Amino acid sequence: MSITNLDTARSVKVNRPAPVLLTVEEAAVCLRIGRTTCFALIRTGELESLMVGGLRRVPADAPAAYLARRRAERQAA
Repeated sequence: MSITNLDTARSVKVNRPAPVLLTVEEAAVCLRIGRTTCFALIRTGELESLMVGGLRRVPADAPAAYLARRRAERQAA
């Protein structure tokens, strides 16, 4: 697939509504961390997640909330 076709494919996806839930992998990409680190944050409760059926999902606003908490902690220290 050429770069032009890839850009066209991306622009088609823009018309979709923003996701409400992310996979753990998508949340990891948002935070620019690895999948294992993301699961560790979920396990400790630092990153909000929930089960939907048998699938672990992260609310779309949870990565930003995690970052905001980390920034606030750093500024308070």
